[in-house]
Amino acid sequence: MNQEVNNYLNRLEKWQAELTELRKIILDCGLKENYKWMHPSYSDNEKNIVLIHEFKDYCAILFHKGVLLKDPENILVQQTENTQSARQIRFTDLLVIQELEPTIKKYVKEAIRIEKLGLKLKKKKTSDFEIPEELEQKFEENPNFKKAFKNLTAGRQRGYLLHFAKPKQSKTKLSRIEKSMERIFDGYGLTDCTCGLSQRKPNCDGSHKQLEKTGYNN
Repeated sequence: MNQEVNNYLNRLEKWQAELTELRKIILDCGLKENYKWMHPSYSDNEKNIVLIHEFKDYCAILFHKGVLLKDPENILVQQTENTQSARQIRFTDLLVIQELEPTIKKYVKEAIRIEKLGLKLKKKKTSDFEIPEELEQKFEENPNFKKAFKNLTAGRQRGYLLHFAKPKQSKTKLSRIEKSMERIFDGYGLTDCTCGLSQRKPNCDGSHKQLEKTGYNN
């Protein structure tokens, strides 16, 4: 077992028992344990298969190529709209994990098989995503805003495009764009941490709420 993973689990104040159980189940599938991206990660022949991670309301096992799994139990979850390949199985109860052990192992073994076969998802490029008319309008009005948007990473651009395109009403789309302009000029993605307190950088984990409680405005 990886000592960094031991340290990670020992530090947890929540979901420790659940993630420890998931760890045991995954190791039973013959995967190698690593510590990557600040979480326990599991690989086969140096190929990443799954990782386990915790959130405020749930913990989860994440399959890096989960979209390619058959999912007969209909338990895989797309974490965000911008997530193309990875899928999660989420948990909030230790007993449920124990009951689902055979299913979890079945999914993990299929994920290993998919990696051994070299199967890959053809991901959508940023250019494949629709650019809302409201955003095009803002680009015409402010070329510097367009430049700032284009300077974002492809993943951050896709996240904003999905966020802006989701509302049906034009005024709602425009409102979302205007509220995001400052973040875009600063080079931040839709879910990036801007307070500097997050333990999941670049993603925000809600640590900014500590600032709100103390009345400090960053």
